[in-house]
Amino acid sequence: MATLRQLRTRVTSIGNIQRVTNAMYMVAAAKMRRAQDAIESARPYAEQIDRTLRRIQGSVESDHALFRQREVRRLSVVVVSADRGLCGGFNGNVGRQARLELESQTGVEVELTTVGRKGRDFLASRGFEASRHHADVFRQLEFGTAAQIARGLTSDYAAERTDRALLIFSEFRSVASQVPVVRQLLPIAPPEDQDPGAGTCIFEPGPERLLEALVPRHVSFQVWRALLETNAGFFAAQMAAMDNATKNAGDLITELTREVNKERQSSITLELMDIIGGAEAVAQ
Repeated sequence: MATLRQLRTRVTSIGNIQRVTNAMYMVAAAKMRRAQDAIESARPYAEQIDRTLRRIQGSVESDHALFRQREVRRLSVVVVSADRGLCGGFNGNVGRQARLELESQTGVEVELTTVGRKGRDFLASRGFEASRHHADVFRQLEFGTAAQIARGLTSDYAAERTDRALLIFSEFRSVASQVPVVRQLLPIAPPEDQDPGAGTCIFEPGPERLLEALVPRHVSFQVWRALLETNAGFFAAQMAAMDNATKNAGDLITELTREVNKERQSSITLELMDIIGGAEAVAQ
């Protein structure tokens, strides 16, 4: 059984840990709000560029290289995770989703690209080595990084060095929900339906020139959105993990304090019994 001094030392240590986890919770909450604002600011632009691209694609016959469907023999997979941990199962969930997708690709040559250390380490420990890796992306998140990743994918697809590109990341749906998803990045899927009331569109400049400008930006923005979703999801998961850790530390302090009080009471009782026994011995 632990002594009174040991119990008090443990209470002090856990109290220090509780203060650290509470501070990390507040920092993660502040960063999560900023990351969430960034997603909400980017979504209208993403929806508009996607709507415009689909409208052009549905209105004209285009032979753009990034629309061409081919038999999949070479596959590019981009896995986006965080660089840091202390966020519960956030990175592990993305890694497991990526592993399932990679293991399902039989008879296909796969080229793996990772963004974030945790996803790279998770997959490397299970035999999936990344041929390209982007580290410290979330330290200073910039659109140029997403554009760089997208340029590599689009050039490979246009040159037929790959036949399909997938994007695996954790989608930020709410503070309490971050869900791993697999999205096809290339080839760009044709519109599922066309609004019959849309009528004939006249494009200025011509649709081919518009597609040349919009298609690369569309791919870049899909990667950018995955980075933003992952960034916000990481801070939301870390906020939840640190909140749980703070509460668990509080529960443990309460339990240990109860043990301290019981130990003190036992010690005082023994001292009183010694005093009473000594007094009775003197009286006799």
